[in-house]
Amino acid sequence: MIRIAEKQDLEHIDTIYSQAITDGFHTAHTEPFSSQERLEWFQKYSEDDYPLFVYEKNNKVIGWISVSPYRKGRSALNETVEISFYVDFNFHGKGIGTELVQHCLDQAEKIKKRVFLAIIIEGNDGSIKLLKKLGFEQWGFLPDVIHFRNQLRGQIYMGKVIQ
Repeated sequence: MIRIAEKQDLEHIDTIYSQAITDGFHTAHTEPFSSQERLEWFQKYSEDDYPLFVYEKNNKVIGWISVSPYRKGRSALNETVEISFYVDFNFHGKGIGTELVQHCLDQAEKIKKRVFLAIIIEGNDGSIKLLKKLGFEQWGFLPDVIHFRNQLRGQIYMGKVIQ
């Protein structure tokens, strides 16, 4: 079941995100968030325009997706958002990421958003494949901007316009 995230979900959200940090090359963060940082992050989301959704199974959050402003404060970009999605590693390959991204796209009219972007680290083939399956295309590439574990990787900008 996909629903709006609640404050009590933050521990599960953090656990899932920490998996991505530890595994590497799924996020540009290299250190887990403190509980205060995570709370401040959570408080920036709003069901009406920038929602944060969780995927819950058997009363446990096993995935999440955030809809964030792209270049906040620039009014001409108000219809453009960045999505970020993460699924508990124990549940990869089960369609949960696809359901989360599709759910966000289905909310486009409600949240008054038209352009969806995802910024993926080069080599994250699972996320790239998922986004392509849902109609995203590669719109940009920034080579060698990620420096992590003595490796350089690029960022891939994938986008989709909702008509």
